[in-house]
Amino acid sequence: MAQNYDSITGQVLIVDDEVELAKSIGEALQRLGHVCTIVHDLPSAEDELRHGSFDLIVTDLRMENEDDGLKVLAATQQTQANAECIMVTAYGDVKTTKAAIGGGAFDFIEKPLDLNILRNRCQRAIEKAVMKMQNRQLREQVDEKFGLEGIIGNSPAIRRVLTLVRQIAPTDIPVLITGESGTGKELVARAIHSNSPRARKNFKPLNCAGLSASILESELFGHVKGAFTGAERDRQGVFEYANGGTLFLDEIGDMPLEMQAKLLRVLENGEIVRVGSNEPRHANVRLLAATNHELEKLTEQKQFREDLYFRIRGAHIHLPPLRDRREDIPLLVSHFASQFANKMDKQTVDIEDEAMNVLVQFDWPGNVRQLINTVQNMVLVCATQAIELQHIPVELRSGSPVGVSAQSLDNLAGLSLEQLEKLAIRNALGMYKGNREKAAKMLGIGERTLYRKLNEYGIK
Repeated sequence: MAQNYDSITGQVLIVDDEVELAKSIGEALQRLGHVCTIVHDLPSAEDELRHGSFDLIVTDLRMENEDDGLKVLAATQQTQANAECIMVTAYGDVKTTKAAIGGGAFDFIEKPLDLNILRNRCQRAIEKAVMKMQNRQLREQVDEKFGLEGIIGNSPAIRRVLTLVRQIAPTDIPVLITGESGTGKELVARAIHSNSPRARKNFKPLNCAGLSASILESELFGHVKGAFTGAERDRQGVFEYANGGTLFLDEIGDMPLEMQAKLLRVLENGEIVRVGSNEPRHANVRLLAATNHELEKLTEQKQFREDLYFRIRGAHIHLPPLRDRREDIPLLVSHFASQFANKMDKQTVDIEDEAMNVLVQFDWPGNVRQLINTVQNMVLVCATQAIELQHIPVELRSGSPVGVSAQSLDNLAGLSLEQLEKLAIRNALGMYKGNREKAAKMLGIGERTLYRKLNEYGIK
């Protein structure tokens, strides 16, 4: 089940020279389970930031000096990579507000404080800080263990992929990577290469889709000068370029049959012959191949050689579509929103809950590639502090709800009513991050009924 962010607690540093106010803020946040450290001046705050670890800093803007709060914010940016900062002040002028937000503050609250508003905003800031920390830790773990730069996710499906990469990478076995377009097949291929003994040699990708047999032969094996019109000089193919390294043939299911036979011979004897030449050349490559087709069906239809299929399928990695790992969508959206905001010199990285729910529900036929393009567009058009429902493309807002898309209807065939009910409950809980009240409302049942169903089905 997805993380329930309502239950997240964090480490909070409170900086305010008004002792009673600081104490009130601390008590309000402690009731939510947060651990609060209270200091009353800039030097003490800087000392805590240097030696402690915090998820949220709540600081007064003006203390002994008018800009002490901004200095606390600057120190936070330098020492606390994942932390968020909320500014509190009795002087809510526009210029100071812009300076605080421009300096990276999460929010800005004027005195006198409404403690309910303060608690809600602090909870949101801590949730964001925890999300940033999880993203950072996940990327560090993935990069350290697998080298899967750019692949974000913590779902069981992605964990299985990472385990396979770790097992397969040190070997020289050919690998077939399958999955729909946009699921990240080339990223997996690069990860296998970068964690293999061939990592210091070249990694060369070649997309076979849309290439005629003659062009593909030249791309694979190279040609000599004068081999055909326009061949003005000798040229090595991708086999020679990747000698000692890894060759990645994307969309291999689209390769013409006559080229499949020539590729098979090369894989069997390790020798290539440039177009227009009779001289064999040795090429030692590890082959990784990918396709969004079902090669078994293509072999049955005689559109793909069975002997080549068995040759390239030494090991098999299947990448699930994004709709089958929805719990990864919040991580992906937050990661790419932050990435694009930095590139566009914007502060917009937060995502409103209603907007995130729409993104989680959408089926993403273009998978991660479509999600990346969508997030880029949302960050581009967003002029507020957070991406809202209005910033989501219309076609996503009117998309199919979870579990009833055209792509998933076949998967529901044959399920019993009990199994369908379990699936609906799990999807609803995942969509609302474990919030039973919201999940029950979406399902059209009472919260007590949902609680009874959870116990009945053993869903935690």
